[in-house]
Amino acid sequence: MLSTSCSCISKFQRSGLILTIPLCTEQTSMEELSATLDYLLGIPSEKCKARGFTVIVDGRKSQWNIVKTVVLMLQNVIPAEVSLVCVVKPDEFWDKKVPHFCFWKEKDRLGFEVILVSANKLTRYIEPCQLTDEFGGSLVYDHLDWLNKRLVFEKFTKESTSLLDELTVINENEKGSQAEKDRSSESNILPSFDPETVLQTGHELLSELQQRRFNGSEGGGGGTAWSPMDDELLAQPQVMKLLDSLREQYTKYQEVCRQRSKRSQLEEIQTKVMQVVNWLEGPGTEQLRTQWGIGDSIRATQALQQKHEEIESQHSEWFAVYVELNQQIAALLSAGDEEDLMELKGLQQQLSDVCYRQASQLEFRQNVLQSAHEFHMTAQDMSQQLDGLLGMLCADVAPADGAAIQQTLKHLEEKLKSVEGALQSLREKGQVLLDQMSTQTSFSYGKDVSIENKENIDHIHSVMEDMQLRKQRCEDMVDVRRLKMLQMVQLFKCEEDASQAVEWLGELLDALLKTHIRLGDDSQETKVLLEKHKKFVDVAQSTYDYGRQLLQATVVLCQSLRCTTRSSGDTLPRLNRVWKQFTVTSDERQHRLEMASAFHTAAEKILRESPELAELMVDVEAYEEVETVGKGLLDRLTVPVIFPDGSEQFFGSPGDMASSAESIRERMKLVEEKRFLQEEVEHLVTEFM
Repeated sequence: MLSTSCSCISKFQRSGLILTIPLCTEQTSMEELSATLDYLLGIPSEKCKARGFTVIVDGRKSQWNIVKTVVLMLQNVIPAEVSLVCVVKPDEFWDKKVPHFCFWKEKDRLGFEVILVSANKLTRYIEPCQLTDEFGGSLVYDHLDWLNKRLVFEKFTKESTSLLDELTVINENEKGSQAEKDRSSESNILPSFDPETVLQTGHELLSELQQRRFNGSEGGGGGTAWSPMDDELLAQPQVMKLLDSLREQYTKYQEVCRQRSKRSQLEEIQTKVMQVVNWLEGPGTEQLRTQWGIGDSIRATQALQQKHEEIESQHSEWFAVYVELNQQIAALLSAGDEEDLMELKGLQQQLSDVCYRQASQLEFRQNVLQSAHEFHMTAQDMSQQLDGLLGMLCADVAPADGAAIQQTLKHLEEKLKSVEGALQSLREKGQVLLDQMSTQTSFSYGKDVSIENKENIDHIHSVMEDMQLRKQRCEDMVDVRRLKMLQMVQLFKCEEDASQAVEWLGELLDALLKTHIRLGDDSQETKVLLEKHKKFVDVAQSTYDYGRQLLQATVVLCQSLRCTTRSSGDTLPRLNRVWKQFTVTSDERQHRLEMASAFHTAAEKILRESPELAELMVDVEAYEEVETVGKGLLDRLTVPVIFPDGSEQFFGSPGDMASSAESIRERMKLVEEKRFLQEEVEHLVTEFM
């Protein structure tokens, strides 16, 4: 174990370094000792070493031959620097051998003085304050502490020196050309040691050295002041110099790292930007190039929409990268250097242009597919409406009455109007899709899409034309059905009016039988009744003719409608039956009125001439005529009207018939009285003659 300390030997007016070589009883390796001496001699500065060394060889626990070997070795290691060698001997053992082992004769050959001295007499040559307590001195010295500090110092010196060299090389390379920067960036920029750790170690070491120096200068506890070792005093400026240089280079290194980090970040952003751009302009664009169809049905369009959603999902991942890159670029732009602004803005613009163009293409494609889906939905809806309308038109029509026909016609008109609205909507949606097709070329990225567009456009026109033709056919069928419905309405109307004519004719017959009873009280009244009867018969005739015409019209309509199950039904037989009944009744009424007219005329001729012309005699034939006609009329009043079907019906009530008969009898009685009077006159005339 060797140690060094700063010493001032005043007794012999010597100053320099004191080197203590403690020897032990074990075998000492001269090679290790020589290497240790070389190491220790390398610690002091040249100025300190120029003042010389005082070497203390502690041989109290060693053999003399080893001591002698060590002393001789000093001649080979440091002969010029050694001024005095103090060999500390045992108190008893070496006293006997001093005459035999004294080195004073060898002073010239050795180059330095060698003295044998006991430990308690060493203070004769060296100040006690420069000797440790083992030699009777007062120097406070902890060799293990010194050794630990020395190791820390050497470790710091080695690491800081190596780190300074590395940082200097890195910083100098950064000042070179761009090519050198690129080459240096490819190499490992990390130094062998952590600068922060080395700096912390240096600061701790410097703080310890400064604290030891402060404590040494102040003294402590009233005892002997401790003086720092010479190497410690020399180490402080060396440590400070290393720390200053290291901080300077480390600051530059941090700037280099910052620049390289920024450049690396910029290169990483460039790489990611090109990845996004290359994918969007490559596989992304290729995916869209293959998707130009619109499908020929809803299912086909939905399949294309699903495929487009998959494409959008893939694009969304790259758009997310775009958003992240855009944020990074924006952050760099806000804190970037002037030299990077143009490059960053160029990257940002390139990335934005490609992403927005691709997003516009995706949105355009989505809008086209949405329009195509709406177009096919409208076409399908219209097709279903046309199918429903066609089903109505192809179904047999068997309405119960005119109201049902009107309801059916209204339903048809509503259906047709709905189809017209669907066709108009289809045209509008088709035009929107065609307009989108016309602008599709601008998104083709140089690809000729005229063939795809022509197929899509032809399909759109084909669908619209097909729907137009189907609608036109349905309209034609609706026109035919409308005409048929109107004919059926007319048929029902004719049948209804014919039934009404039968009812009217029946009412006329009923009125003829129940109210046309009077035969008149005189010929004039009877003539009036005859005129009224004639008019009444004309009305009935018109009603019958009207009914016949309506029934004939129903026959024609049934033939037109090919309605074999319908004709005039029972209306015509009822009309004919009622008409025959009316004819029989009106003829009977006519005969009775004519007989009444003849009766009244004959009776009035007799009765009218009698009052004024009493002398005028009436022919017997006139009386007989009145009697014959009157009886015949009375008989006819008692006879019912016999219809063709064998049924019978009387005119009026029995009271009405009795009233009419009574009026005739009264007139016949007057005529009979006239005849009796005339016969009396004739008899008187005959008697006087």
